[in-house]
Amino acid sequence: MADHVMLDLSARADSFYRRPVQAVARDLIGATLLFKGAGGLIVETEAYDLEDPASHSVNGPNMRNRSMFGPPGHAYVYRSYGLHWCLNVVCGLTPGAAVLIRAIQPLVGVEDMRIRRGNLPERQLCSGPGRLCAALGIDGTWDGHDLRRPPFSMSSGPPIVQVDVGTRIGLSRASDVPWRFGLAGSAFLSRPIR
Repeated sequence: MADHVMLDLSARADSFYRRPVQAVARDLIGATLLFKGAGGLIVETEAYDLEDPASHSVNGPNMRNRSMFGPPGHAYVYRSYGLHWCLNVVCGLTPGAAVLIRAIQPLVGVEDMRIRRGNLPERQLCSGPGRLCAALGIDGTWDGHDLRRPPFSMSSGPPIVQVDVGTRIGLSRASDVPWRFGLAGSAFLSRPIR
């Protein structure tokens, strides 16, 4: 476990996103993500960069991943396995890096999330990147959108939260890289961090 540093995520805080992808992934834990007034506390993230064999950007820009090479602080939204939308935060010191938002703890607009996802227990509404996007209503039309502008809202969390670190999930390459971050003790993670 490690301490988390509180940083400003306001529209003027470009410096938050222009840092190593692992630092951004860790520091997003405990932040609040809202989309059209629904959302909650970010409890799980994964980092990916240009040198990472598991990253969509490893072979350079293409039509699918072009947002990963765009400005930090913007969304990279892609469809996983042709089924589920996934939201990423473009960041890093060089193009081609992004943080996958894997899970949030629902806090605002929970009834709207249940309308989209069904009458599930709160713990299951946003515990996974596909579930999260389905619950919030995020799809590919938001690819490239500035996450610091409406209908998105991101705000920093408490000054210190305990963050667990582990390996990423569901990868065939670089599955041993410890670039998965989770809020320690959270019941809202997609899977426990070991």
